[in-house]
Amino acid sequence: MTGVQIRLAEIIEALSKALDMTEGQPEGHCIRCCYIGMHIGREIGLDDVQLRDLYYTLLLKDLGCSSNAARICELYIADDLRFKRDFKLVDGSLAQVLRFVVSHTGMQSGLAERFRSILNILQNGGELSIELIQTRCQRGAEIARQMRFSEDVAQGILGLDEHWNGGGKPDGVSGEQIPLFSRIALLAQVIDIFHISGGRKSALAEVKKREGDWFDPSLVKAFINVSERPDFWMSLASCEVEAIVLASEPGQHAIMADDDYLDDIAAGFAKVIDAKSPYTSGHSDRVALFTDLIAEQMGIDFEARRLLKRAALLHDIGKLGVSNSVLDKPGKLDEQEWLQMKRHAEFSERILSTVGAFSAAARIGGAHHERLDGKGYPRGLTADRIPMEVRIVSTADVFDALTANRPYRAAMPIAEALAILWGDAGKSHDPICIEALERALHRLTPNKDERSSEFSAAARFG
Repeated sequence: MTGVQIRLAEIIEALSKALDMTEGQPEGHCIRCCYIGMHIGREIGLDDVQLRDLYYTLLLKDLGCSSNAARICELYIADDLRFKRDFKLVDGSLAQVLRFVVSHTGMQSGLAERFRSILNILQNGGELSIELIQTRCQRGAEIARQMRFSEDVAQGILGLDEHWNGGGKPDGVSGEQIPLFSRIALLAQVIDIFHISGGRKSALAEVKKREGDWFDPSLVKAFINVSERPDFWMSLASCEVEAIVLASEPGQHAIMADDDYLDDIAAGFAKVIDAKSPYTSGHSDRVALFTDLIAEQMGIDFEARRLLKRAALLHDIGKLGVSNSVLDKPGKLDEQEWLQMKRHAEFSERILSTVGAFSAAARIGGAHHERLDGKGYPRGLTADRIPMEVRIVSTADVFDALTANRPYRAAMPIAEALAILWGDAGKSHDPICIEALERALHRLTPNKDERSSEFSAAARFG
């Protein structure tokens, strides 16, 4: 696929489904928010440039959502996906917040641990919620900038959780101090959530209830006008809404992404993926680095290496759909947790397969935990069905996992990690890939036993 151009909207629509997963929302949430928000934007008379920026703000509003998942799991001793999904239905009133905290904190924990967690939240809830939202919004804005979106898009993501009356977070700004795109995105978000959970009447009732508190009254008025059009709700609820949103990208010409831009998008989403867990910080970047080192040693040409690096950056995107209570568990996973963990490969393939430019990444994302002996997952493929590009990324992935800290063990020295790879050569990993990795590491550092506890492999070898 190198050398071709693809519509940016098509890529972002597909990747927005990964953001839906990590927010615990039904697939297509960001797309439906884009449909709703763009109707509001047109109703208030935004020009094409503003509409284009609003379009991408709505699709990427949750770009920083993975960055507070581990902290939510830690504070509330809860499944972060369920927690985030259910919290979206809370209107912010003290009574609802208290009920939510009591019903969602430490439900699977011992009584004493649960009591301590609830007490901590009740005593420090304001500071904790600011911390969680600030982390999410700032991270999302940073990644949007990295992915070449305008400052208006970044600011729209940054202000998503501010409220018209000044009662939002993290900065408590009010009224027109809140970026317009943030105001539209928050309104569209609540409309979609309540429409999905309770239908049209529920969505309209919630909007009117929060008018003047959470929502800009002028935007509520615009939405009410939009909602009275006969086809609005029908299209929103139809299976065609994704195609409608893609076809309605503002501007006379669709924005096209070339290879350099695709690389930036992959690098940006790699940061979303790795922010999900403190134990995977920098993992995707390092896997991409080790993948490239292996491929270079194997004599693979630049264009094919570029596709491999892109795939390596995105191979774990499906982990956004796995709870941190599973990802960060320090002990052995039980049967149900292991089934959840194994689904991340399936999720990766499903998300990436909808974008032609990421077809190689979809194949690798879906198969990077397969083994040559057929004992891998999710399909139990044997060697004859595992392409070399999958074998390369799989080797890079396991090598980085072994040489990085994990919740269940400390990082291994390089020599020990290579010995483990060689111990499973021909059964789990391809000896050709292991040998290429070993040659690359030897060229970069003659002492393979050295590994600084303070610097990642990417920092040392990059």
